[in-house]
Amino acid sequence: MTEEPSSPDRVAGIDPAFVFDYTAYDALADGQRWSTWLDVEPLCRGPEPRPDWVVTSQGAIDTDLGVLKSGKEADAFLLDRTDPRDPAASVVMVAKRYRSGEHRDFHRAASYTEGRGTKRSRDARAVRRGSTWGREVARYEWASAEWDALVRCHRLGLPVPYPVQIDGTEILMEWITMLDEDGRQTAPRLAQTRPDPELLDGYAEQLRDALATMVQAGLVHGDLSPYNVLAAGDRLVIIDLPQTVDLVGNPSGFDYLLRDCATMCRWFRGRGLDLDEQELFAELMAHAFSRG
Repeated sequence: MTEEPSSPDRVAGIDPAFVFDYTAYDALADGQRWSTWLDVEPLCRGPEPRPDWVVTSQGAIDTDLGVLKSGKEADAFLLDRTDPRDPAASVVMVAKRYRSGEHRDFHRAASYTEGRGTKRSRDARAVRRGSTWGREVARYEWASAEWDALVRCHRLGLPVPYPVQIDGTEILMEWITMLDEDGRQTAPRLAQTRPDPELLDGYAEQLRDALATMVQAGLVHGDLSPYNVLAAGDRLVIIDLPQTVDLVGNPSGFDYLLRDCATMCRWFRGRGLDLDEQELFAELMAHAFSRG
């Protein structure tokens, strides 16, 4: 009877391509899941070059840290993505999760979606009727619209959170923060701030530059307000982009742009800076029609 070779001898006779090491991970706790980075298609991941802080490890674990903000259409959570075997691979992000379509005002939504295409006519009819299926389709379409807007704006160099990935109706994006005496905190909304005159001027210039870049690309935020802009120290960051519309392709594109100008200028005037919406709108129109 031939003697069974020892384990090292057996391994030594195997092609090294079929030999690998692995590390066992602990079971997941409540509120945790394995990273979904590799679960999504490449086009559902953020644009390259990616920031160094993006965690792509297959062994990373996503842990919900709680609600950051609740809205009528979506809730934002803080989510920690960390590889427990590589503590350097760790980041806290914002997970924006769209609620079911029953929470949305479809009449209001319809004015934003004009000019956007729905892949299947059956789905388009369901959305117009506001049926159960239509609301579900709308939920995915609005998440997709925000993802597309974030990616496009980031590529234009606009001050928006870096879009990490989209998985169904969940978007993971950069957590915009600032440091204070208590450490790292979520950057406040512009509406919550009382900037001094010099900083206020700086904010106004940033707003002009961002809006000019958007209209040159044919984009309008559509719902811009001091509540949809974060003040991260001396830097403004624009958020909440699902209703972004095409300036020309949407019949209300110019109206939305004028409304965005009026809303923001009203806030700046309330803080002591004389900013006129008609002048800003005219300036942006000049940028829009000069694009080539």
